[in-house]
Amino acid sequence: MSRKEELKEKHQSTGWLRKSHNISLEEVNNTVKIPQNAGFWRKLFAFMGPGALVAVGYVDPGNWATSIAGGSKFGYTLLSVILISNLIAMLLQEMSARLGIATDMDLAQATRNSVGKKPAIVLWILTELAIVATDIAEVIGSAIALNLLFNIPLLVGVAITTLDVLVLLLLQKKGFRIIESIVIVLMFTIFIVFLFEVILTRPDMAALLSGYIPSSQIVTDPSMLFIALGILGATVMPHNLYLHSSIIQTRQYERTLEGRKEAVKFAKIDSVFSLTGAFVINSLILILGASAFHGTGSVVAEIQDAYKLLSPTVGVAAASTLFAVALLASGQNSTITGTLSGQIVMEGFIHLRVAPWLRRVITRLIAVVPVFICTWLLGEGGTAQLLLWSQVILSLQLPFAVVPLVLYTSDKKKMGEFVNPTWIKILAWIATVVIIALNIFLVGYILITGQDLG
Repeated sequence: MSRKEELKEKHQSTGWLRKSHNISLEEVNNTVKIPQNAGFWRKLFAFMGPGALVAVGYVDPGNWATSIAGGSKFGYTLLSVILISNLIAMLLQEMSARLGIATDMDLAQATRNSVGKKPAIVLWILTELAIVATDIAEVIGSAIALNLLFNIPLLVGVAITTLDVLVLLLLQKKGFRIIESIVIVLMFTIFIVFLFEVILTRPDMAALLSGYIPSSQIVTDPSMLFIALGILGATVMPHNLYLHSSIIQTRQYERTLEGRKEAVKFAKIDSVFSLTGAFVINSLILILGASAFHGTGSVVAEIQDAYKLLSPTVGVAAASTLFAVALLASGQNSTITGTLSGQIVMEGFIHLRVAPWLRRVITRLIAVVPVFICTWLLGEGGTAQLLLWSQVILSLQLPFAVVPLVLYTSDKKKMGEFVNPTWIKILAWIATVVIIALNIFLVGYILITGQDLG
């Protein structure tokens, strides 16, 4: 019996709600071993990993642009947005993982099975736009990092980023656990760099802590709201909801009721731990923008400006170089999850399988074109605006992923014993309504006033 047939038989024998014969990320599904007669910590270690891959999307170059801009312009005020966004992310990612464990389907497959072929195609196109927006942030971030570290022209750097598909293919051949390990190392590198640089800037701790208390100014000041939505779009990313529901299925947990309950427990711990790390990093980025630049009266709207001003501001020559190294790590880290997400939504929504390298090339080329044009016509300023707008696009796309996720995980028929408790349903719908309302307000304001809030 082939591996594909074995997987199908294993999933179908559980009697869960699989309508599709497709296995999510079939080449890595059910490949990471879980020790059966081990203690809590050994099992937890085996389950740790998917949360880190998800957390990567919360610290990509798009976060840098919005957080640094928000910190330099508004001080610590938008820390509350990072906190709220991260709490929403924890809620949604736990629901996403639980959906994958309970139904043996990722979010794209579950949506296709619920809405049918034609609506699924529309949702696939919208999701692809979100993935392209994510990839734009990765392209710009990596190109800027190469420019800052090696003085490579931005246009050349943009072209070089198309070659990272070779790195991804090499990693995939080494196994899924290797990919997770590399991502964790890069995440830790980013954390250490920003922690060091924040310590150098000596932030005002009282003002910093008060920044985590929400302010009404965030929703009444359109320019602040624009950046706040950018932070939301860069933090709660649509493609991560599809990603988590799929990669959690790489674990070899027993596809029984008890096995799934145990998987949900460990997936929740993994998710909360990893997203807490992402929250700390995002906070550090905004704190750096506020403590290094806001107090000096400098509004830093571009990553390049932050690089140039950082060393003179903090008085340490290596500060700017470390900043660029972390940026490069961030861009390359996000490349991995972007490719996996693209494969998941393409297979889940339209049942189209293509070679991973071809999928990566197509996605990257689509992202490279607008970046190349903006860089050619508008220079560095054009890439900064494109980077910020890409995050707002992600925020606008978010409801199309969140609403189906909340609907499906709140459906007793689909989830069985794993259905959302009442309090989770209430919180999830409140978060969804807030996201949609803020997006409508932002789009309406731009259309009515014609103002560029960036």
